[in-house]
Amino acid sequence: MADLLGSILSSMEKPPSLGDQETRRKAREQAARLKKLQEQEKQQKVEFRKREVSDFIQDSGQIKKKFQPMNKIERSILHDVVEVAGLTSFSFGEDDDCRYVMIFKKEFAPSDEELDSYRRGEEWDPQKAEEKRKLKELAQRQEEEAAQQGPVVVSPASDYKDKYSHLIGKGAAKDAAHMLQANKTYGCVPVANKRDTRSIEEAMNEIRAKKRLRQSGEELPPTS
Repeated sequence: MADLLGSILSSMEKPPSLGDQETRRKAREQAARLKKLQEQEKQQKVEFRKREVSDFIQDSGQIKKKFQPMNKIERSILHDVVEVAGLTSFSFGEDDDCRYVMIFKKEFAPSDEELDSYRRGEEWDPQKAEEKRKLKELAQRQEEEAAQQGPVVVSPASDYKDKYSHLIGKGAAKDAAHMLQANKTYGCVPVANKRDTRSIEEAMNEIRAKKRLRQSGEELPPTS
């Protein structure tokens, strides 16, 4: 039993010495001073942002203001100041280190197209945006007018019968469109014009007779 109690007591931490207590006290004082400095720095940043926002409000020539990239805490401070001042603010940028804040006066709040331009990292050009909007509206009106008119019927500028009437005559134009005559030069020759009017059997018999005569060496009779 004594050995077990001694083992438990030995495993327990010893009470802090005077030196340890002094070290902990100094650490707490240092943490308190650091926190106080951080609060003071934050308050200074708040006052600085208030002056910047106030100057922006008083400047009638400015409708928006872009700030340099800042960390998350600084952006949060600026957003709070802007909200209290009655303005509008947005953060842009992909990476946290590159994100920046833009503030706008309420009466000049950005449109969705302008915000999309900033999100893409592009500069906003109101003139180009207006031209693009007008072209879009024009294309939409043209589509609506085309839909109301219905499908377009395409008709030829002239009738082919009138075009070739000087060659075939006006009366024959309609008949010529339905009559097809084969060209003899392409092999479509009528049976009456063919030279060889024999049947297949007669032609084969004549070929066999010629072959026998060649083999016997006899003189071939003239063909009709």
